[in-house]
Amino acid sequence: MTAMCDVAFLLLSFFILTTTFRPEEPIAVDSPSSISDLEMPEKGNVIISIGKKGEVFYAVDAIDREAVLKAIAGETGLPLSNKQIQAFGEMAAVGVSLDELPGFLDIEKSKRNELPKRGIPLDTPTTSAKNELGKWIRASTAVARTKATREERRLNFTVKGDGGAKYDRIKTVISTLQDFNINSFNLITSLERKK
Repeated sequence: MTAMCDVAFLLLSFFILTTTFRPEEPIAVDSPSSISDLEMPEKGNVIISIGKKGEVFYAVDAIDREAVLKAIAGETGLPLSNKQIQAFGEMAAVGVSLDELPGFLDIEKSKRNELPKRGIPLDTPTTSAKNELGKWIRASTAVARTKATREERRLNFTVKGDGGAKYDRIKTVISTLQDFNINSFNLITSLERKK
């Protein structure tokens, strides 16, 4: 009996140590259902989440988040300290405008989650581009192009939209992807039960 307990605890320890945890979700999204059973790729994902009220969040796990932020700061002239860049590298997703980002990164990590979640602006009069989501996409693809192998350079863009979100908001996100010649992307849905 003791040998069985030892084996059970060894297996439990093994599974605990080798498990990778799901990244923190920036916003709760109730995905629409579909009958597709294709799974999302494990590596190289860039996830654009759209909330019920149209909030847009951008999460990149495929490449160095800090390098993406440095690319945006170089493009827009956004003044960022090394501490702010490091804080961004620890975030799961970004969901604030570029104007608010430096102040947002200065806030203590535990207090950031308590702030209202407005998302990335898609139509802003203060920027010269159509929307700020495009700047995040441009920076991510620019950083990915610097990678050594073709496999490392591949980004899997994924749109995770809430079933209650307005169609116009999702259409704007897809149009933004198409502006950068990203015509192949995944849509995350919930699997319908077979009847």
